[in-house]
Amino acid sequence: MSEIVLAAAARQLELLGTRKISVTELAEAHIRQIERLNPALNALVDFDPDRVRAQAKQLDVAPEPRGRLHGLPVTIKSSIATAGYRCEIGSFLHEGEIPKEDAEIVSRLRAAGALILGTTNCPELLMAYETANLLHGQTRNPWDLERTPGGSSGGESAAIAAGLSAAGFGSDSGGSVRVPATLHGHLLA
Repeated sequence: MSEIVLAAAARQLELLGTRKISVTELAEAHIRQIERLNPALNALVDFDPDRVRAQAKQLDVAPEPRGRLHGLPVTIKSSIATAGYRCEIGSFLHEGEIPKEDAEIVSRLRAAGALILGTTNCPELLMAYETANLLHGQTRNPWDLERTPGGSSGGESAAIAAGLSAAGFGSDSGGSVRVPATLHGHLLA
């Protein structure tokens, strides 16, 4: 079951759609992966396994028709408003900020049935090519912990590359997004 977290998002959706796996089972696989790897990676900065489990249970009993992303575990960059989750943009200036409303993209994800796992790390105020800040620290590349996953969506890219999340949303306004999977090395054992 642990290999499912490294499967493409389309494959995870296929398994959910054919009911070969429940939303709860897929959520648990991602929770285990996050709990195992995030301490070293520092990709997710707001993650609560009980909140994820509660969402998964609700999605498992949701009536038909279901959204196109029903049950897909996703993460959101901590600069994108996600109701109930910290949106601190890696800055002490925004420490503890929790939006009451979702950004449009998050609203659409929820409407499509996506399972929100949490929010991911980014550089302070998105102003660097490396994902590190004084509030949450540095995010590390899952292929080589001595390298950066880049920025400013480094938390997102590290989470997806390590199977902490099937998909996610970041942002890129300065050409700074890096893909950790392009670096050589081995995924954390």
